[in-house]
Amino acid sequence: MNEPLAERLRPQTLDDYLSQPHLVGESGVLTQQLQQGVIASMIFWGPPGTGKTTLANIIAKASDRPFYTLSAINSGVKDIREVIDKAKQSGGLFTTKNPILFIDEIHRFSKSQQDSLLQAVEKGWVTLIGATTENPSFEVIPALLSRCQIYVLNAFDKTDLEALLERAMKEDTLISERDIHLKETEALLRISGGDARKLLNVFELIVTSFEPNETIEITNAVVSEKVQNNTVRYDKTGDQHYDIISAFIKSIRGSDPNAAVYWLARMIEGGEDVKFIARRLLILASEDIGNANPTALVIANNTFQAVSVIGNPESRIILSQCATYLASSPKSNAAYEAIGKAQKLVQDTGDLSVPLSIRNAPTKLMKELGYGDDYKYAHQYENNFVAHEFLPDAIKNTTLYNPGNNARENAQRDFLKRRWKDKYGY
Repeated sequence: MNEPLAERLRPQTLDDYLSQPHLVGESGVLTQQLQQGVIASMIFWGPPGTGKTTLANIIAKASDRPFYTLSAINSGVKDIREVIDKAKQSGGLFTTKNPILFIDEIHRFSKSQQDSLLQAVEKGWVTLIGATTENPSFEVIPALLSRCQIYVLNAFDKTDLEALLERAMKEDTLISERDIHLKETEALLRISGGDARKLLNVFELIVTSFEPNETIEITNAVVSEKVQNNTVRYDKTGDQHYDIISAFIKSIRGSDPNAAVYWLARMIEGGEDVKFIARRLLILASEDIGNANPTALVIANNTFQAVSVIGNPESRIILSQCATYLASSPKSNAAYEAIGKAQKLVQDTGDLSVPLSIRNAPTKLMKELGYGDDYKYAHQYENNFVAHEFLPDAIKNTTLYNPGNNARENAQRDFLKRRWKDKYGY
């Protein structure tokens, strides 16, 4: 049998499906949809190995619908139209048995490819289920996004992963025949990173490395040895993709240009999409450097634009320049922390009213109601500044942005201190 363990153990029903209780638990949203017999178009967003494809298959079987699948890696507009035509013939319009069209890695579809799905989804010719490891807010066109529910799948936790190993040893026809003693699981779980497929792949690799009749004792040391001896090459669509981009980002955040350029080389040699790398640099420039060096964001943005035009192999030079510059730059996550605090404050306090003095007053009625009264136009005052309250009363004097400890942001802090005195504690 050549099927990998992860495929042999693929769940066929919701009862067999591990993890994601918020979706498939007793009161999970997908459980309820299946019970009601009405399946909405949806996009599953989560890291690899969390069961996105499996869940799509289960939904199709449980709802007794025709199931069509496309991979965004090797499908074009022509393929999409052919599948939609088949789907229209196999299911009626606006019936509870509309065929399901599953698209793996939907974030890799171009705008024109995504556009070709719109009418089919809108008319109800198909129920779309997309799977993506990338944030759909950035990778899926708004028109398609508005027609789909977004469901987040989480990485498997320790309990789920250990249950998966137990299931493999009890239920798999090949693994269950072996004399396996699972003495330690920490190394297996660490290597998996919450990816169920990766866990089963590594587990099978270890088991099959022993002789057929040999007793198998799995310890952390055995796992480290076996995996080290069977290291796979970087796979831009597989398990190492996320490990190496993580190492790359953390090296830059840690101000190590040597490690950064090494991990960059690993990705380039593995054929990684240069725009994927540049996009991560763009995020890092704001998240980890921010106002400590505002030029970092400019350079990262120019890098993204440049590699989009240049392509391989010259993009490696541009990426190297940007990565080493960012790694050698002062760091600050003050802007990142500020928006996080602000969002939490909004969630906690709700929709607080905008102070009347800073409301817009385009109509006579609004002016009569006091909109804009007592607003002080900063440019009419010395140094283009006048003390004014811009936050709602309930949260006035709240400090959300705390400049980092670096030359530029220390200067910002001094500037804010001179302007606001003790109001924000600068």
